[in-house]
Amino acid sequence: MTKPLLTPPTTDDMPIMAHFAELRSRLIKVVMAVIGIFLVLVGFSRQLYDYISNPLVALLPAHASLIATDVASGFVTPIKLSFIVAIFVSVPFILWQIWGFIAPGLYRQEKRIAIPILLFAILLFYLGVAFAYFIVLVPALKFFVMFSPDNVLPMTDIESYLNFVIKLFAVFGVMFEIPVVTLLLVLLGIVTPQSLAEKRRYIIVGCFAVAAVVTPPDGASMVMLAVPMCLLFECGLIMAKMLAKHS
Repeated sequence: MTKPLLTPPTTDDMPIMAHFAELRSRLIKVVMAVIGIFLVLVGFSRQLYDYISNPLVALLPAHASLIATDVASGFVTPIKLSFIVAIFVSVPFILWQIWGFIAPGLYRQEKRIAIPILLFAILLFYLGVAFAYFIVLVPALKFFVMFSPDNVLPMTDIESYLNFVIKLFAVFGVMFEIPVVTLLLVLLGIVTPQSLAEKRRYIIVGCFAVAAVVTPPDGASMVMLAVPMCLLFECGLIMAKMLAKHS
């Protein structure tokens, strides 16, 4: 075990009930923010679903379309999407509330490091989702439509398609956090930049293995996740070396 670059404070003067009161207050703010954004977006729920389904609709044959296999799906699914988008838009505010709760327990040096990491994590998450929508989604959908049997007309259920897209976005959003995870592992002393560099070949193999499991079953999607994962690992490794050098 290496010596951590960050050492948590050993004192806590705030009573435990005050912690719970502050946590409740911040949770209420998060819930109110999500609900407020949802109420704004729910009026545009159909347009939001049209936007997210356009990549699939453009690939379907002339007489095919998305369908609703449940009576309420045509109404509930766009509203569900509006709620998910509300959470997605609220991520910076949610993380800011989490930061406000834990920040009093950190030293000044730790705060100077944590704030850039927090902002970097938010940026990477949104970049991952944007990468999934603009780069990965269409090739993945083309794979499924292309390999559909000739006597089968692809007509996907709207809820199934939404679940597929949200899973894809979540996977890429989370996987783009690799540099942040790398930095945190080094800061906490769990690993060193040198040990990570020595295990590079195994990590690259692991990236491809993870990509093969979490992406749709086509080679293009796997490569389009694995390659950025490897590059993001190298980015995190470089930043960890710089941080360790100046600590």
